[in-house]
Amino acid sequence: LFSRARFQPAIIKAITPPTEARAKSWQAYRALFLTPQRIEAGVEFREQQREVLARAAALYGVPEEIIVAIIGVETVYGRNTGSYRVIDALTTLAFDYRPRAAFFRGELEHYLLYARDAGIDTLGLKGSFAGAIGIPQFMPGSYRRYAVDMDGDGRPDLSGSFADAIGSVANFLKSHGWEADQPVAFAAQVQGDHYRQLVDAGIKPAYRYGDLAQFGVNVSGETRADAPCALIELETPGEASEYLVGLTNFYVLTRYNRSSMYAAAVLELAQAVKSAYRPK
Repeated sequence: LFSRARFQPAIIKAITPPTEARAKSWQAYRALFLTPQRIEAGVEFREQQREVLARAAALYGVPEEIIVAIIGVETVYGRNTGSYRVIDALTTLAFDYRPRAAFFRGELEHYLLYARDAGIDTLGLKGSFAGAIGIPQFMPGSYRRYAVDMDGDGRPDLSGSFADAIGSVANFLKSHGWEADQPVAFAAQVQGDHYRQLVDAGIKPAYRYGDLAQFGVNVSGETRADAPCALIELETPGEASEYLVGLTNFYVLTRYNRSSMYAAAVLELAQAVKSAYRPK
């Protein structure tokens, strides 16, 4: 098998950060995903998959629009699932990308076990340059842990079944602590300097919602005073930062992709799709 895997220099180039880290821009990142075309496609996807989305939401407690938005951000609703052979991506990163070699060796092991158990062609499956698979772009370890059979054919298939992809996204979020019927994040305004303490503490909820005011943080929404939260700064070079108070569900979104910008983009796309959707 390994004699037929191929080292891919383009994968190393794609995953390696530039020597001089370019400043991250929330507005530039947001613009990639909050396009009229992606929102319209999300509305269409929600209508086409409304039955399975309703089942997944009821079963796992995750709102339909959140599931739709993750699939929209990841692969534009299954239209861009990756062109690299998964075996090439994972062997290249496991053996030739030292910074995260241990992680990718683990994912390579998961992939080989998944391929064996599912009876698929190990050399044939394609995915992202990082080895992520299918409509929701699960890494092999997540595939084995969280993929579910939502269409009832006896096996989870994230490449060929929208139903399985929808159920698996919802299962992933629930398994990472999603709280049903609870808010995700609220827009916030800051004043003074004490708010920096919250920003510097990171994205994991470590403060009480009821204590935010004493740090100079004013929030647009309401939830229980003892709700754990974090203050998220979304920076754009040359412009004023935007701030969110992220609750437990916002942190859960960052378990899918460990980026506060990712979670914020998913949330905005979800809200945009929800606002534009009109059931037929």
